[in-house]
Amino acid sequence: MYSINQCCKWMAAGLLFAAAAAWAADAAPAPTTAASAPIAAVPMAVSASGPAAAASAAGLDSRIQDAKGDVIRLNRDLLVLEEELLFPANTQVAVFLSMDVGKLFELGSVQVRLDDKIVANYLYTPLEVTALHRGGVQRMYLGNLKTGTHELVALFTGGGPHFRDYKRGANIKFDKTTEPKYIELQIKDSTGKLQPEFEVKVWQ
Repeated sequence: MYSINQCCKWMAAGLLFAAAAAWAADAAPAPTTAASAPIAAVPMAVSASGPAAAASAAGLDSRIQDAKGDVIRLNRDLLVLEEELLFPANTQVAVFLSMDVGKLFELGSVQVRLDDKIVANYLYTPLEVTALHRGGVQRMYLGNLKTGTHELVALFTGGGPHFRDYKRGANIKFDKTTEPKYIELQIKDSTGKLQPEFEVKVWQ
């Protein structure tokens, strides 16, 4: 049994091989015959070879770019198919992380536990934190859960107000049905309390 990734690589290689074969066909010189053209016509043939070669190269480049585009689209479709097969809707659960402003908290790391089992543990770089401040959303976990009641616990560590080490947790209990479950970890600034707030929201 071959994996989807292996099939993707083979199909991509087939497309690139086809492009290479087309290039070889275009690059191969035309066969010559024993009967040559008159000497006076030779300079004209040589001068005409430049534009013909340029046109051939342009056509080859276009076909290569088309083949690359086909490979990218094929890889994307196969990844989507693989995700649907590995994480069907009736058992799928996904956990996301977002930040709102974030001036009162400098994110360092996040740990996610599902039913007392660590499923994600991520250490952030300054560039990643900046991306979250600009509205980026990170998918921290994608997995399968059976139907029933489950508990998610998230632990946040970083720098809090007055440059103090800050460690907080948030948890939620939720019911998994046969529909996909999406959970968002939200980091917000509480201007009234002058401290960060950590919330867990379940999207239906």
